[in-house]
Amino acid sequence: MAGLTKGWRIQVRVIIALMIRELTTRFGRENIGFLWVMVEPLLFAGLVAVVWAAMRGSETHGISIISFVITGYIPLTLFRSAVSRSVKVFEVNGSLLYHRQIKLIDFIFVRFLIEMIGSLFALMFIGAALYVVGIFPLPYSFGHMLLGWFLYSLFTFSMCLVIAPLSEVSDILEKFIPVVTYLMIPLSGTFFLVQWLTPSMREFILWSPPVTAMELLRFGLYGHSMRPYYDISLVVIFSLIMTVIGLALCRKVRRTLVVG
Repeated sequence: MAGLTKGWRIQVRVIIALMIRELTTRFGRENIGFLWVMVEPLLFAGLVAVVWAAMRGSETHGISIISFVITGYIPLTLFRSAVSRSVKVFEVNGSLLYHRQIKLIDFIFVRFLIEMIGSLFALMFIGAALYVVGIFPLPYSFGHMLLGWFLYSLFTFSMCLVIAPLSEVSDILEKFIPVVTYLMIPLSGTFFLVQWLTPSMREFILWSPPVTAMELLRFGLYGHSMRPYYDISLVVIFSLIMTVIGLALCRKVRRTLVVG
């Protein structure tokens, strides 16, 4: 037990050190520094919400369109940013592997964690600010919102685990990542609720793991103003399978990775 506790403390220190290094390298020490990790998704989601409100009015299906777009676009920004930053992450940080306490998965986890925390704080900040002015509703169930966010994050991290080692094997993958992240828009539930779709489309779209996460997150916000459709087991099983595949790929890449 003492060895396990010591190992856990070392791992925590490694993650914190890598996070500080990543934030400093990425944002520097000028202006607002690491707060940009929250400001970036906030700006993207805010601008998209304003455009949608200008085009479609203040409500859609009885739901505030600004709050609807924000709750969909910030998780999408998490996925796109985390996946994009997992590409070639080993190549950039390979020199740190001289330290035996640092593993390949640490690089992926740190970049994902930074994006996840930044997006979560962005959602909390803009939600609180808009609630004050009466645009954002008081959440119906924080539990459902947290469950939805956790499942979306789990899915995103599992995809990062697969994409990071694959990007080291093939340079072609790097070119396709922007396309893949854009394909997530119609398959993630960002701009629709499942209840708005036809029964046949509902069956199809629920095979997409992030849709379940998005439905739970929005049910936690809107409550009985909507009818949620979800399959939690699908998200968990899919994420676990991708995690196992990703870990196996990381182990394979580690054998051939040149530390320099």
